[in-house]
Amino acid sequence: MATPPDEATEPTLNHREKHVTGATIWLTGLPSAGKTTIAYELAGRLRDEGHRVEVLDGDEIREFLTAGLGFSREDRHTNVQRIGFVAELLASNGVKVLVPVIAPYADSREAVRKRHGAEGTAYIEVHVATPVEVCSERDVKGLYAKQAAGEISGLTGVDDPYEEPELPDLRIESHTQTVPESAASLYALLGERGLL
Repeated sequence: MATPPDEATEPTLNHREKHVTGATIWLTGLPSAGKTTIAYELAGRLRDEGHRVEVLDGDEIREFLTAGLGFSREDRHTNVQRIGFVAELLASNGVKVLVPVIAPYADSREAVRKRHGAEGTAYIEVHVATPVEVCSERDVKGLYAKQAAGEISGLTGVDDPYEEPELPDLRIESHTQTVPESAASLYALLGERGLL
């Protein structure tokens, strides 16, 4: 015998899907600042607690979503806007979206923030404020070495501009703390903002 509609029970979320508050957490900073490492560290913790999480890695996005774009100011702006659109779409559907993308220009980042605000979607800007000297020592992708050798140009923070956020929601100095400590400070901010 079918259950009458007024007696139907609410569907229940399993423990891995109980948190449905979405938000975009944008980690901006120089190449090799530690943005992606921190993002994946935090993503693991959030997933363990049952949050829906996506990491929009800048390199993967360049390969699949914005492959036709170069590195002019206009193309960088377009890249950031496309990523911002995808992030807002996911976040508005209950996903915690971690975006470790350089986004070197303040006006591009502000446009993404405004889009989120207009849609009523939570947005947090995190500046991973690692000095260029430390980034060049880390040189995870070999970009600083290639730039120094004259093999590439337009490296953000070296021979191309990087406009540091003046008032980020959080500034992480990853060169003075461990990756888990950096992720924990961001996790704490999410808690303060009611996003956990």
